Amino acid sequence: MNRLIVMFGGSGFLGRYIAQELLSTGVRVRFAERDPRRAWFLKPLGEIGQTQFVAADITRKDSVTRAVQGADAVINLVGVLDGSFQKIHVDGARNVAEAAASAGATAFVHVSALGADAKSESNYGRTKGEGEAAVRAAFPAATILRPSIIFGPEDQFTNRFAGLIRALPILPIIRGAARFQPVYVCDVARAAAQALLDPTGHASKTYELGGPEILSMAEINRWLEKATGRDRIEIAVPDCVAGPMARLFGWAPGAPITWDQWQMLQRDNIVADAAEGFSAFGITATALDAVAQNWLVKYRHLGRFRADRSTA
Repeated sequence: MNRLIVMFGGSGFLGRYIAQELLSTGVRVRFAERDPRRAWFLKPLGEIGQTQFVAADITRKDSVTRAVQGADAVINLVGVLDGSFQKIHVDGARNVAEAAASAGATAFVHVSALGADAKSESNYGRTKGEGEAAVRAAFPAATILRPSIIFGPEDQFTNRFAGLIRALPILPIIRGAARFQPVYVCDVARAAAQALLDPTGHASKTYELGGPEILSMAEINRWLEKATGRDRIEIAVPDCVAGPMARLFGWAPGAPITWDQWQMLQRDNIVADAAEGFSAFGITATALDAVAQNWLVKYRHLGRFRADRSTA
């Protein structure tokens, strides 16, 4: 209880799992959110006095500075898939890192993304890369985590595609050959918690976190069909159709893919051969098949009451 860790974005999908890992060790956790009420559901994870909540916006330096006062360690999880990439991924990340350094924090963890590259053609990938550079300049001892696409009970990955498979008799697949290395949310959370609690062992390092399997977009959809007991007619959308569609209509609400997402799909989202990863934390990555059935069952016909594939 003597250590205080400040989490920016702790109420999000990954943040709640990191919070659980941290609170189980007895440290105090302060959740910094634009609206602190979004994180109140995390209160039961801690003992009395173990959780704190503060209003903070990473784009406003003054609020960030107040939020990190007295912090022993800080973690930034804030990111967006569309909108103000520069404001959030670069300027916001810099604000948090600078505030952590000024507050005398001994550890800073920045959650970036696999594929972060300042030279990327996608705004997401480019700003993630520039954000890493901004963090390194402000807090040289920072630990940077680059997870691949994350799966878990509340994800917008397996749930989104399983929902489409349930709803559509014909399944269009965009960039079916694009490869991913899906990673379990609990594994990423354990790595982040270790980096925060052991700053000397992970300081100044960048880790690429991927699961044990490399799967193409088409293979992921086929696996989800099998996992949810549904057979669908798959149609591979040609690049000559998907690209113009993303450019012309990607801005529209509910568009299947934005132009920036299309650009991201031009590169595989897998761990580099020479990159350090889960082994540095003593973690064995969890396979999708080992855990996903626990939450995908709701997409089956009749849910838990019919489990065979023939019910599609």
